[in-house]
Amino acid sequence: MFRPQTYYLIGSLIATGLLPFVFPLWHDAAGKPFYFMMDIVYIALFGLSTTLSLLSILSHSKRQQQFVMGRLNIISNLILLGLLVYRTLSTSGETAVSEKGVGMFLPIFSIVLLVLANKAIKKDEDLVKSVDRLR
Repeated sequence: MFRPQTYYLIGSLIATGLLPFVFPLWHDAAGKPFYFMMDIVYIALFGLSTTLSLLSILSHSKRQQQFVMGRLNIISNLILLGLLVYRTLSTSGETAVSEKGVGMFLPIFSIVLLVLANKAIKKDEDLVKSVDRLR
């Protein structure tokens, strides 16, 4: 069986690695969907988040490293979320972004899962330290 943080990290991996292919970030004024693959910055940030989630899952025996990667992943998702919000708010009127898609909320979902994963990692680390203290 997996530890709880593994499930949270798998959820984050799915949210940043698979779901952006399904859900558009937004629809433009013509109603055409805009996917993350249409801009290199979004490709890089979604790819970084996915890679960090995968590396966190694979480094299950190194809790401290997992925790640091989780924090870096949260920062990358916050940057991604900031760019998405900036893009939607900086355009005047209906010129570029007409309707927000579900894809814009994927970084928020990923951040929540990563915070839960980091809490579970911290709980495991505290448990191990308390057992070592008793020896």
